Amino acid sequence: MDIPIEKKRFDTRKIVMIAAAALLLCLIVYVLIATSGGSKLNVQKERITISSAARGAFQENIPVNGVVLPITTIYLDALEGGRVEEKYVEDGALMKQGEPVLRLSNTDLELSLVNQETQVYNLLTQMQISQNAARQNTINKLNQYTDVENSLIEAKRIYELNQRLYSKDAIGRQDLIQSENQYNYQKERMVLAKQILQQDTLSTQQEQEQIRNSYARTQNALELMRRKVSDLVVRAPIDGQLTSLDAEIGESKNKGERLGQIDVLSGFKVRADIDEHYISRIYTGQRGSFPFNGQRYDLEIKKVYTQVTNGRFQVDMEFVAETPEGIRRGQTLQIRLALSEEKEALMIPKGGFFQQTGGNWIFKLSEDGSRAYRTDISLGSQNTEYYEVLSGLQPGDRVVTSSYDNYGDIGELIIKD
Repeated sequence: MDIPIEKKRFDTRKIVMIAAAALLLCLIVYVLIATSGGSKLNVQKERITISSAARGAFQENIPVNGVVLPITTIYLDALEGGRVEEKYVEDGALMKQGEPVLRLSNTDLELSLVNQETQVYNLLTQMQISQNAARQNTINKLNQYTDVENSLIEAKRIYELNQRLYSKDAIGRQDLIQSENQYNYQKERMVLAKQILQQDTLSTQQEQEQIRNSYARTQNALELMRRKVSDLVVRAPIDGQLTSLDAEIGESKNKGERLGQIDVLSGFKVRADIDEHYISRIYTGQRGSFPFNGQRYDLEIKKVYTQVTNGRFQVDMEFVAETPEGIRRGQTLQIRLALSEEKEALMIPKGGFFQQTGGNWIFKLSEDGSRAYRTDISLGSQNTEYYEVLSGLQPGDRVVTSSYDNYGDIGELIIKD
């Protein structure tokens, strides 16, 4: 009986073919892995920017925009509400201190002034009547005192006369005693009259002092009311230029409403907007600089406004030396604001490469300049022109600082002339 022989699924030839295919696949994978990130790209030299690393004085700074403003601005607010009756000047006029800008009318305020004046006049009349009455009362008291004084003198004369007569037995003892009693009575009246006169004098003084104080308070109130009425005429508080005048004849203005401003023309300052990221590193005394008409001018921070609005805060800067000739209010300046002191550092110029590499690596040229290789670096601070290099490069190394947008994972650049 024939025994069926089972056919083998794999013979030697197939095994060899499978092994060869697997080996080829492994080779392809190895090549791909080995060459990933290390592929080459031909670039034209004129289409890239080549810079050199160099040591020099480095200072960290940031660019900020500043607007030129007057050194001092005084705001004109309506101290009292009212209707605009008259404008004496127009926006942009040069003003002297005390010159009128506009006039408001307020009938309620003016009526209050009239009532206050009437009250002062009534009080003055009452004070005069009171003073006349006090003087008349004092005169009466003085007349009474004079009568008492005269009676005392007469009683003393009679008593002394009776003493002499009694000693000569010309009168009886009863007459002497009667004259003595009359004399003692007049002395007591004299003491009482003096006390009454003193009290009357003191009372009159106190009353007059109260009247004077009341009159002074009323006068002060009247003066205050007159100043409030005079405030209806808005005047320039200082010498300067009137700007932003917002008032038209017939328009009603509320108390405290902004009417305009006076700009002092003796100098300028610069108000700059800074990103809130730097708020902890900004302080008074820091300096910045800007170019103007071919020269460089320095500014110094005098005031920091810590309130953050839309991710930015403001600082006021003043010119360190002279103010540039020809600078105008409202002009925008490009300022480099220093964040550190100058130091010696290795630097490379800023460029588009940073957007793709984050400053972690850069293409460094070979000595002959024909190739550029990926090189790991570490960057520190930066300013408007340079990056500070902490490691990875040496002075004199040439690097590609232009954009790496089209390089992908290229590991080497072949530079063609």
